[in-house]
Amino acid sequence: MDAFIRVANQSQGRDRLFRATQHACMLLRYLLESKAGKEELVTKLKSLESSVSTGRKWFRLGNVLHAIQATEQSLQASDLVPRLCLTLANLNRVVYYICDTVLWAKSVGLTSGINREKWQMRAARHYYYFLLLSLVRDLYEILLQMGQVARDRAKREKSSQDPPKYSVASEESEWLQSFLLLLFQSLRRHPPLLLDTVKNFCDILIPLNQLGIYKSNLGVVGLGGLVSSLAGLLTVVYPQLKLKAR
Repeated sequence: MDAFIRVANQSQGRDRLFRATQHACMLLRYLLESKAGKEELVTKLKSLESSVSTGRKWFRLGNVLHAIQATEQSLQASDLVPRLCLTLANLNRVVYYICDTVLWAKSVGLTSGINREKWQMRAARHYYYFLLLSLVRDLYEILLQMGQVARDRAKREKSSQDPPKYSVASEESEWLQSFLLLLFQSLRRHPPLLLDTVKNFCDILIPLNQLGIYKSNLGVVGLGGLVSSLAGLLTVVYPQLKLKAR
């Protein structure tokens, strides 16, 4: 109950909750569309998805200011790579929210003469740039973590008196196993980095589909959006799971 109250009291938490509902409806609609006798349920899910999407636009109206503030904060990062990636990512997020506000104004009839398709593609493009730069930052952080894990393992092996163990596996498979183990250990040691990477990877499926770079079906987009929204909700309920800038 405390977790739900914490989510409900924050605009970001409410948006994540609505977003999870929206993509859950999308996923269910995809799964039920091919089944006979489910036409009425599919129609209701589509209506609910549309209503939730409209409601989310109200929550996002003030996000331009939050994105500007995030851009200013990213400039304070001490590490050059995260500072550059986060600053450029947040600038693209500012433009995305401006496009989103223009589309909202068009949908409620406050403006006329707006090319909806053009602004939708513009919003999708800047959302894609934002997520791509965020993933570059995640990759950089993963490489740093893997380096730290490798150094710690080397120290343990150096101090250990046990003789080295040799594998009968081929050199390539041994390298791959070592790499995957190192990646797993790095992400396990840093849950915020794991959550942020999963969230950004799932989110980027949406603009990839909208821009036609990588076409996905409704089920893949719905599942990706649902997983991303649940990961985002975790960072709202447990702020310590939010990835911090260096």
